[in-house]
Amino acid sequence: MKVVIFAGGLGTRISEETETRPKPMVEIGGKPILWHIMKIYSQYGFNDFIICLGYKGYIIKEYFMHYYMHNSDVTIELNSNKMEVHYTSTESFNVTLVDTGLSTKTAGRLKKVEKFIGNEDFMLTYGDGLCDINIDDLIAYHKSHGKIATVTAVQPEARFGAMELGADGSVKNFKEKPIGDGKWINGGFFVLSPKIFSYLQGDVEEVMWEDAPMEQLTVDEELMAYKHSGFWKCMDALRDKIELENLWSNKQAKWKNW
Repeated sequence: MKVVIFAGGLGTRISEETETRPKPMVEIGGKPILWHIMKIYSQYGFNDFIICLGYKGYIIKEYFMHYYMHNSDVTIELNSNKMEVHYTSTESFNVTLVDTGLSTKTAGRLKKVEKFIGNEDFMLTYGDGLCDINIDDLIAYHKSHGKIATVTAVQPEARFGAMELGADGSVKNFKEKPIGDGKWINGGFFVLSPKIFSYLQGDVEEVMWEDAPMEQLTVDEELMAYKHSGFWKCMDALRDKIELENLWSNKQAKWKNW
């Protein structure tokens, strides 16, 4: 089963990092967050990736084209143009890099990679979200209900703490950054039937995958949610990047299953 990753957005809310590189190339522990996402899937045996490029996509192309060199210790003799490789670390990734346009919205990006997917179920996620999801369980759930689409539903940690107050101003309950507020949100990590492309007909360059296509799937009762109560974190702003970096450096990266 192939894995499609959206990696073309501008990343304006984390512009401190994305002025010179696309958001999926922002590093956590010295590796692009895109690499971390791919490793999550790889540990379950899914190594066939289709990356939807857009903003500064050439940087992602360069990274994978020179992946061997990025992950090697080498000695280079400049006068003789000789190179000796002392150590290299590689992966089993098979990566298809597709330029889906600078300003194309997510539905348009997905439609542009249809020809690389074929007539089989596939997975889809965002290039900025990490999770300790069990991919095997996710796929088993998708197969069990027989619908076109499965979305992973998560309850993110609240940004601020919450207090329950009595009429006299006394604090009845205090919780620092509670997990969600009872609502489930789109956490990415989709499993989709190729029938999904019937929801992407016509010109969808300016259409968000999360708007009309997912809304119509809901109307048609073809969208199911896989509830994930474990770790999930989207790198939306610089504070998220710092938090993920701290988790990694303190060996508390719950998404690390390798």
